[in-house]
Amino acid sequence: MNERIKIAIQKSGRLTDHSITLLQKCGLVISHTKDQLIGYGENMPFDIMFVRDDDIPGLIQENLCEIGLVGANVAIEKKLSYEANQSSCEFALQTPLDFGHCKLSFAYPESSSIRSIKDLDGKMIATSYPFTVRNYFSENNINANVTEFSGAVELAPSLGKADAICDLVSTGNTLRAHNLELGETIMESVATVVKSNAKQSQFKNKWIDKIIERINGVLQVNESKYIMMHAPKDAINDITRLLPGTESPTVIPLDGIQETVAVHVVCKETVFWETLEDLKEVGASSILVVPVEKMLM
Repeated sequence: MNERIKIAIQKSGRLTDHSITLLQKCGLVISHTKDQLIGYGENMPFDIMFVRDDDIPGLIQENLCEIGLVGANVAIEKKLSYEANQSSCEFALQTPLDFGHCKLSFAYPESSSIRSIKDLDGKMIATSYPFTVRNYFSENNINANVTEFSGAVELAPSLGKADAICDLVSTGNTLRAHNLELGETIMESVATVVKSNAKQSQFKNKWIDKIIERINGVLQVNESKYIMMHAPKDAINDITRLLPGTESPTVIPLDGIQETVAVHVVCKETVFWETLEDLKEVGASSILVVPVEKMLM
C-alpha cells in the first residue's frame, strides 16, 4: 500500500468529471462509487482522492498525495501564501489541461468613480485570492489594500466592506446582477497537473512519470488529426506549409505512378474545411482526415 500513488482531484464541481475522464483516457480503470471519497485504480498503482479543490495543494505540499489536478488559480494562490509566510513550496505546476477555464478579474461598482486599476490607490479590494491580488499590486506599483472575503465576494461593496472586488468570472452575469462592471483580468486559469517535489521511490517515480506522459499524450491528440491524401511530388512543400503544427510528412510511392505520391501527416491543430480546400488547390486529392486516439512523443 505504501507504494500506491495518490492523485487528488476535486470532490464535486466543474473539474470533477473532466478529471475522471482524463485519467480514464490515460488507461486508468477506477473503482469508485458516488459516496466514496477514495477511488482505487484496478490496473495501475494509483488511488484517487476526492477532496475539496482548496485542499489539493496542501495535500501535495505535505506529500500526502503525489499528484493533483486543480485550477491554476488555486495552486498559485497557495504557492504565493507559502512564499509570503517564508515557507518553501513543495510542489510544482506541471501540465496545463484543456478544461476548467476561468479568469480572475477586477470588478467595480457602477455607482463609483473607479473605472480601472489606476483608480485603486488607497482603495479596499475584497477577494478570495488575497496573495494573488497583493502580488499583482506589488508588480504593478499599486498602493491598494486587500481584504480576504470568502463566499459571495460580489456582495462586499454593497455591504460596505470594499470599494471593489477581484473574483473569478465566467459569463459576468453575477457581476451585472450586483451592479458591478467588469474590469481588468489579472489571471487566465485552467486546470493544471500539480506534482509533489518530495523525493519518491524509484517505483513511484516510474509510475508518476508514466501517468504525466500519458496526460501529455491525451492533450496532444485532442485536436490532432491524421491526414492522408494523394498529391503531386512537387506540392509537398506547399502541403506542409498549409497544415498547422505539422511535422515532416510521410511520403509513400504509389505503384505504377511516378509523379503522384501518398502523403500521410499528423496535424496537431484544428483542420478546417478551408484548409482542405487549399490542399485541393495545390493538387491534393482523395483527402481523408481521421482523429488520433492516442499519441506519445
